[in-house]
Order: sequence, then C-alpha cells, then structure tokens
Amino acid sequence: MAKRLTQHLDSSYLQALNRLNGKGARQKIVVYVESFDDILFWRTLLQPLETERYYFEVMLPSRTSLCKGKKVALANRLGPYMIACVDADYDYVMQGATETSRVVCTSPYVFHTYAYAIESFQCYAPALNQACVMATLNDRRVFDFETFLSQYSEIIWPLFVWNVWAYRHGVHTQFSMLHMHHIVALDNPDLYHPDRTLHALRRRVNAKVARLQSQFPGGKSTYAPLRDELLSLGLTPQTTYLYMRGHDLWDGVVGPMLTTICEALRREREKEIRLLAEHQVQMQNELSAYQHATASIEEMVRKYSAYTNAPLYRAIQQNIQQFLSKHFSEQQQNDAAEKGENIDQQTL
Repeated sequence: MAKRLTQHLDSSYLQALNRLNGKGARQKIVVYVESFDDILFWRTLLQPLETERYYFEVMLPSRTSLCKGKKVALANRLGPYMIACVDADYDYVMQGATETSRVVCTSPYVFHTYAYAIESFQCYAPALNQACVMATLNDRRVFDFETFLSQYSEIIWPLFVWNVWAYRHGVHTQFSMLHMHHIVALDNPDLYHPDRTLHALRRRVNAKVARLQSQFPGGKSTYAPLRDELLSLGLTPQTTYLYMRGHDLWDGVVGPMLTTICEALRREREKEIRLLAEHQVQMQNELSAYQHATASIEEMVRKYSAYTNAPLYRAIQQNIQQFLSKHFSEQQQNDAAEKGENIDQQTL
C-alpha cells in the first residue's frame, strides 16, 4: 500500500497534506535534486528564502529506488509544492533545442544553475583565494585568480561558441565537449608566468577555430547570431569558464592551479615554522599541529560557500523567490475568495 501511494505522489498530494496541518501552518515544498552531492548546495541556497509560511525539504528524486540524475528529477509530477533544482549543463545554452532543454528552460517548477553545474560555482574566481586560505591557513595572496580566469575565458570564448554551435546543429560528435577539453585544459600551468600559459592556450584555440571554420563553411552565417544570442542570455567572454563542463573546468584548469598554489603556501608556512622555532621539539610540535589543521584543497572546495555572492547564484535565488511570491500570493487570494464564499453560503 505504501509503495502504491509513493508512486502517485505529486504536488497536489503534498498540498493536501499541508492543508491537513491547518492554513496557518508552515507549508512544505519538496525539492528534488540530482545527487547526494547536490543536497548541501541547494539547502544553502534555499535556506535564506524560507519564511514563516513555507520551508523546503531537499531530497533525491526517487522515493522508491536509488535512481538519481536530472532525468529522474524531471520525471516527477512537479508543481508548486514539488520542484526540481538541477544543473544547467548545456540545457541552458541549448535553449529548447532538445526535449530536456525545453523542460529545463520553460517549466515554472524547474530551477537550474545557469552555470554548467555546481562545480562551476566551486570554481568561481573571486572565491578561490578563500579556498586556499581554508586549505593552508595562509592568507598571503600569491595569484590573481580573477584576472587569470577572465583572460582565460576571453581566449576560449570563440571556441566555446563553436562547441555550442556543434551541439545545436547535431554535429557534436565531430567537436564534442571532450574535444574542447583537450584544447583548453592547462596541464602544467606556469603560475609564475601566466602570460606564457595563456599565450600557448591562445595558439591552440586559434588553430582549432581555423580548422572548424574550414570544416563547417556553412557555419559562417549561423555562428554570429548564436554568439549574439548567448550574449543576450547573460554569457560574457569574461565568464566563459563558468559555462564549460564542470568537471573539465576543475580537472583541467582550476584544480591544477589550486594544487600548485596550495603546495607553495604550505611550504612557505612550514619554512616559517622551522625558522622561528626555538628548538627541535617546538618545531616538531608546531609542524604537527599545522599539518593536522590543514586539509586537501579538494575537501575545502566541496565544503566552502564563498561563491554565494556570485551574480548567477543570486539570480537563481531571485527566480525562486519570484516563483514563491507569485504562488503564495495567488493562494492567499484563493483562500480569501473561498472564505468569502463560505460566509455568503452561511448568510443564505
């Protein structure tokens, strides 16, 4: 019996359960996300939006199995009391070119990250210095993440547009995200001379763009309109990195940078301890305490939330807030109308 009930669970069912608690009680809104890793991100994002009238419960998309993922989340019978919060992936830039993209971009009950994925926010340039501080307990700024990733983005922007073009026109097997990753990844970034790293990247990107122009001569007439459309959606050449595939961004760009920088900061702090220690025992104790207090940069990036000031993060919150305001305003009007109707009936 319980299994049959969960199979028919939908937004209307949750609304009815909320009403059983009384009209003045806080109403629960179920939020389906794609995986365990997504729960903390969306809980952090939704927490400030809760009021005395409603609250959220973030959970995996299936109550009857361990199935996860965007398709499972979107397959639920969504509504005002049952929403889905998912990674945008390429669905946002596809703008309805596929069925999944159509649902993600048009459903009033589906909210997405705009950026490619949650990992993109974890790589948000203005927040990366805090991740380094958390991992190393050393607050010295040794690298300008914002300038570097802005320049990196400007360089890869033409190639990114070509990649979206390939997916829009069904030729992505000839230029996939993986192909793009091999070109834009920074295997051994020279963080002491970042201009050298960017110069080598520019050469690779320009060469690939030239090959794509030769391979797809028909794209000449459709490339510029697509570029302008992406710009109108809020993508900019300076923030391209946020829209490329999330794990490619981490594995091929941000991860190697942070690893190198954090190793340098740890060595610097350990050298300072060795120089300032008055004797061997103190040095060993201080080194041990320091090493115990630090953590891997991967762990810190998964836990920190300094990206909550990112414009795209705020845009997600604003969209959900507008949805809630509209729905609960309409509900309040319906309740008032229903109350008035009941009073009229009692009068008669």
